[in-house]
Amino acid sequence: MTTMPSADTTPADPNEWRSYDEFAAGIDTFRLPDASLAGVTIALTLDDDTRLALAFDADTVRWSATGAIVTAGELTDPYDAVRVRDDVVFVHLPLDSRELEALTIVYSETTHRALVTRSLIGPEDAGTEPRVGQTFWAGITDGGSPTGAVPAPSRDLIGKRNLYRYSPFHLYEHVYMSSERYAWQCVQGVQRGHGDTDLSTVWKFADGLYLFCFREFRIAVASVWLHDLGYQLRTTGAFLGIAGDGAAEHSRAGGHIYPIGSVTYPDVQPV
Repeated sequence: MTTMPSADTTPADPNEWRSYDEFAAGIDTFRLPDASLAGVTIALTLDDDTRLALAFDADTVRWSATGAIVTAGELTDPYDAVRVRDDVVFVHLPLDSRELEALTIVYSETTHRALVTRSLIGPEDAGTEPRVGQTFWAGITDGGSPTGAVPAPSRDLIGKRNLYRYSPFHLYEHVYMSSERYAWQCVQGVQRGHGDTDLSTVWKFADGLYLFCFREFRIAVASVWLHDLGYQLRTTGAFLGIAGDGAAEHSRAGGHIYPIGSVTYPDVQPV
């Protein structure tokens, strides 16, 4: 059984790197409330013509796909959903039907724009790449004619420095270094004093709404977050990784965002 981190501010042993399930315990304490999508059906067309069809009940979703995420018929999986804004829904599918895989969908009920992330745990020998990889698609829903900007990769967070409070015992700092990497450190929690620079991806979904994903080198874990950097300053996310026992594990996450600084590069810009 995984125990909750303590409020102790003793630094972690620099030679004892924590497993994914140890640092993730309780990281959803300050997450926004769950939303039920019972009775909702939605179809998405992605920018490579991949198509997804989803039908939700209270606890599960029946879904099928063609193209890059093709399924052999209809599958049934659990889901969790959060209404991050009145018209924007974050839906995560921690797939039981496909071991080592997760799908995350962000969609708007007013612009009918969508953004889909596929997270997949690769073979143990991943070489120099993180073991958990991710693929991203912009898309549209069948709810109406799409309006507004198409979701796309963004450089807007480069130079930003934020604190993320996920629970009374989880406090992390992020520094967004480039379009490809970010740096993090644990300020409070079982990883206190640990930090690294990992691969990251940022897409802009709407004004103030940014999809932020990271893929760690040192342990097999990746995450998908939707940062609301507008008035709410909240983040909603999910993890997929390998736990200490070697099994794949999905975790929910979320919390508060505290911007603490930013820099502007005067001439040559980061990649």
